[in-house]
Amino acid sequence: MLYVVGLKPRAIKDLASIPKQDASRIADALERLADNLCGDVKRLSNFTPEYRLRVGSYRVLFEICGNQEIVVYRVIHRREAYR
Repeated sequence: MLYVVGLKPRAIKDLASIPKQDASRIADALERLADNLCGDVKRLSNFTPEYRLRVGSYRVLFEICGNQEIVVYRVIHRREAYR
């Protein structure tokens, strides 16, 4: 199943502050995520947003809205992701 990936303004701001090499890896991971949730995806318990994608030392926090839409809320370093 193919998904449409949308980024919230805060996620875009997060990506702009990340080094270019890491941001490029995250962009590639988001493209793979759109193809049937490929990648290191885990459902989080007792946390909002409900899912995370691990890309190196960064975490992409997102939710699945409806049947075919992924909304990315944050892209942050792992030490700050779950506070």
